[in-house]
Amino acid sequence: MPTHLPVPKQIRDLFADLLDRDITLTPAAPQAPGPSTPTTVAVFVDDQLRISAVMVLDIELSAYAGAAIGLVPVAGADECIEEGELTDVLKANLFEVLNIASAMFNVPNHDHLRLHEVHPAGKTLSPQARAMALTLGRREDFHVDIAGYGAGHVSVVLMN
Repeated sequence: MPTHLPVPKQIRDLFADLLDRDITLTPAAPQAPGPSTPTTVAVFVDDQLRISAVMVLDIELSAYAGAAIGLVPVAGADECIEEGELTDVLKANLFEVLNIASAMFNVPNHDHLRLHEVHPAGKTLSPQARAMALTLGRREDFHVDIAGYGAGHVSVVLMN
């Protein structure tokens, strides 16, 4: 069974429902993680532990989503963005967002996926994780604006 590529409404609803905030989602160009562009890469696997999808969030969306779900003031997220690294609290909060995001992939007649690992923004990204984030093909790329916090970029990339 193929992996389901979430549609824009699923991505918007994920952030809106979890963060209890208005979300504006607009198409964006693919992002390229690198030393000057810290990103979070979440790796999702199927029941046979095959990597099937990744979600890539830039440092801005990583910080704002992690802050919004935990009701951390926006200033805390802004400090992380300036430093280029998430605090332990924002990492844990973002992990929860990404863990729940696995539900977007799990629809009837498609592979069941679960969150396998998260490479948080600000840490050195492994060459494999970077290559997955740069994969072209079946993917969705969006600019996400979280009301009251700020905006960033998310990519959902299928590996199969």
